Amino acid sequence: MAKFVLAGKADCPYYAKAELLSDMLQRNLPDFHIHKICVHPDDWKKWLDDTCASNDWKHSSSPIVWRELIDRGGKGKLLGGFNDFLEHVQGYYGITSEMTSDLMLKIAAENLQTKELCVQEEVHRCKSFRPLHIWISSALNPICYNLIPELFMPGLFPDLPTISLHLLDVGGSEELLQGLKMETEDLALPQLHEVTVHLEQTQAFQEAHLIIFLDDLLPECKSNDEQDDKDHMVSWVTRNFCCYGQLIEANAQKDVRVMVAGDSFLNLKCSLLIENAPSIDPHNFVAMATQLEYEARAQLAQKLSVKTEDITEVIIWGNISGCSHIDLQMAKVFKCDCAVLGPDGFSQQVTEMIYDWKWLMSDLMGLVHKRRVTVSSKTNKATAISTTNGIVTVLKAWNNKVSAEKVFSLGVLSTGQFGIPVGLVFSMPVSFTDGCWSVWSDVTITEELRMKLWTCVDELRMERDIAARILQKD
Repeated sequence: MAKFVLAGKADCPYYAKAELLSDMLQRNLPDFHIHKICVHPDDWKKWLDDTCASNDWKHSSSPIVWRELIDRGGKGKLLGGFNDFLEHVQGYYGITSEMTSDLMLKIAAENLQTKELCVQEEVHRCKSFRPLHIWISSALNPICYNLIPELFMPGLFPDLPTISLHLLDVGGSEELLQGLKMETEDLALPQLHEVTVHLEQTQAFQEAHLIIFLDDLLPECKSNDEQDDKDHMVSWVTRNFCCYGQLIEANAQKDVRVMVAGDSFLNLKCSLLIENAPSIDPHNFVAMATQLEYEARAQLAQKLSVKTEDITEVIIWGNISGCSHIDLQMAKVFKCDCAVLGPDGFSQQVTEMIYDWKWLMSDLMGLVHKRRVTVSSKTNKATAISTTNGIVTVLKAWNNKVSAEKVFSLGVLSTGQFGIPVGLVFSMPVSFTDGCWSVWSDVTITEELRMKLWTCVDELRMERDIAARILQKD
């Protein structure tokens, strides 16, 4: 069996003549097969150079013809150009072409017109097809394994968009990233368009619509001295997240949404991203306090012998991964076994149901702050499930219509609310309406609460001062 490949420029008359001759041979000879490749004139030189380089051939004109050795394996055998093909056909089959020059030119013009229409259709198809580009930074973090399937669950994004997933882990293992990519592809998710892996920062966040940061400082990067340790960690965060912010500014969509999750310096990371991406609306950046909020709800539920979902409207103020305050002024408990019972939906104030004020004022905060460490010590893993749940909960509220009465705790940029300094990323109560968050104003700031908030402010300012000194040195 003879299988030939004929390739040429769409506007080449000799390609047109060879094309018609090969079509005639294929119709009349059962063992003759031809595969034709019509290349746009603008792309021809690069295509030809790449093809010749990959096959170790030398050829410089249109068309090019080679024979595929499908019976014996191995790479194709180059015949040459138009004249070489005619000589081979005439010598082997005793057939030649008598096509006139006018007809050759006419067919070449038709080939070019058809090729340009195909190119236009492809451009239109690419423009009309717009997948949702989601980037996950520090994708080798165990949280990512739990998060990826959740990103494709119904109800998370409106209209079930097609998703291009980008896994970034700067300096990570390419083999591990490729394994994560393969596992994601094996899910056979109908909304998944493609998975790409990235080990370098240079092209990070290209076309990004959503970026989720899971970056945390590795334990081996920490020192022994506590102050030196904090300075070192802030230095690592400052340099990395200033760079990330600049990449978001340069590469991401202007309506990109950015979520910062993890266990360390979430407020500072979010603040650095905002400062270094000045053209992106600061409302598009949030730091995740939801996991901390849920950990507090779990402790309160255990104290009241109810399920965690029966505790609502707990507020987390301040530095999410540092000095923070659990505010129960709005917290409610449902289905509590007490002297006063009511119908479904009946709730009572948490502070009225817990009489152990010592536990509320001192033990609760300690238990919440130790919760993640306690869980990790028992499982020998990061708290991936609860972190994923926090991210997904906020994404659902951000992307879909939820009750404006539902309160979330998020680290957001202050514009002076509650006396918090302008420009500081601070965890505070927010609600979502039509895809936008706004700070919940229906809270009472007592003098005692104000003092606790300012303790958080002082710690965040100290982190910012360390970051500013590092940037001045650089």
